[in-house]
Amino acid sequence: MVKRNSSGQAEARGQNGERRGSKIRVEENADLGIETSSPEEYSISSYGADYLVDGLVRRLRDKSIIIPKYQRRYVWKIDRASRFVESLLLNLPVPAIFMMREEETGKLLVIDGQQRLLTLQYYYEGIFKPDERAFKLCGLRSRFEGRSRESLDERDRIALDDSIIHAIIVKQESPPASAPAGVGPSAVYDIFERLNTGGVQLFPQEIRSCIFHGKFIDLLDRLNKDAVWRRLFGGKPSSRLRDQELILRFLALYHDADRYAKPMKEFLNRFAEEHRKLRDDEAARFAKLFEDMVRTIDSTLGAEAFRTKSTINAALFDAVAVGVAKRLAAGPVSDPTDFAVQLQALKGNAEFVTFIESGTTSETSVAKRLALAIEAFASMP
Repeated sequence: MVKRNSSGQAEARGQNGERRGSKIRVEENADLGIETSSPEEYSISSYGADYLVDGLVRRLRDKSIIIPKYQRRYVWKIDRASRFVESLLLNLPVPAIFMMREEETGKLLVIDGQQRLLTLQYYYEGIFKPDERAFKLCGLRSRFEGRSRESLDERDRIALDDSIIHAIIVKQESPPASAPAGVGPSAVYDIFERLNTGGVQLFPQEIRSCIFHGKFIDLLDRLNKDAVWRRLFGGKPSSRLRDQELILRFLALYHDADRYAKPMKEFLNRFAEEHRKLRDDEAARFAKLFEDMVRTIDSTLGAEAFRTKSTINAALFDAVAVGVAKRLAAGPVSDPTDFAVQLQALKGNAEFVTFIESGTTSETSVAKRLALAIEAFASMP
């Protein structure tokens, strides 16, 4: 299916682009070792827009172009960043960037191109942020070696300002990105997962932190810094956000386990999307729920509560966390030491062990292990 609509409008002297609709099939990729959904079809429209470099920098400054708080950290070294700037000064072609327009704000969310855009912002600001040194082009064999933006000849400075970077703006047409939960899967996640070309396979929570940025993701980030949680999880915060995903799993399964359907990835996507614009009272309630749970487990079970061996077992985590939280919601516990007794009984239950060791994201495994954990802890006085 191909449909042609009005062209995208370029900034300043940019050219109009062609708008096209197309279907993207989401396929399984077992080689990546990442849980994927069954194939779905989306209708995605896209259009090209050419942006002047100084316009892109201005939009970054006024936040009408958003690089999500997480995104992948800036990894370019100054010599690579210098070569990118030099390419623009030499009027050489550079790769296009991908962005998605947010319906509610009209702002553009960067899908792919963060390294290039931040390089431009750093060069215009005169500071190479990763090591806080003056941004002077280096490692070049051209007359631009050692030049900051301010020290460029006026002609070169204007040429850089007027350099064009092509952008492809994508929008999900169907199912509607704003459709109620359950109406249809959002293509946004899959677009980001497939188009981000940073060279390192992104983990699911890394992608969620980009496309669902907002108050809910900010809450996960804040809860992840909780001192008690850090002690239970162990070590420094995960660079791949695995610890934040565990917090999301807990909140999603505590509130919406009855709506769970595999794959787990899409279930968590849906919960994060639904709660993206978290109200303050909801944030306070989620925070108390999580903090009460981790403090109780820390004082009674310790870090081994979520481990079968030396590492955290995610299925064991969500069962114990939800089970303990449900018990706390029912009222005070007269004998907290009984938590340890119930946990050992669970870990010794062959049926429960099956549900945390194999096929852990099937609907049956999730429902059964949660039910067993809730029942075990509910029996405590």
